[in-house]
Amino acid sequence: MDCLFCKIANHEIPSTTVYEDDQVIAFQDIDPKAPFHVLVVPKKHISSVLEVEDMDKDLMYHIVTVIQKIAKESGIDQSGFRVVVNTGEDGGQSVQHLHFHVLGKRLLNWPPG
Repeated sequence: MDCLFCKIANHEIPSTTVYEDDQVIAFQDIDPKAPFHVLVVPKKHISSVLEVEDMDKDLMYHIVTVIQKIAKESGIDQSGFRVVVNTGEDGGQSVQHLHFHVLGKRLLNWPPG
């Protein structure tokens, strides 16, 4: 499979990793949209949120706990942060592998985009 995030998860492409375990990898976005911008990516290839299945529920819970851990360790849990999952072309998904943007350390206005 020729997937950018699978290659990052397999350490075929370097990244600035902030967290990793057997299920997920989290790394700094190469084109950050906020002073803190990390991507949390499941190592299992799932194309988008539309492809998440019932058997992935433990993985999805794990991703949330990893986001909580990263937020607390980086200090953005106190000031607030945003978690974004882009889906499809109109949703802004540029890599066809499910990933969670964690953005913080600045005021994030609403509505986005």
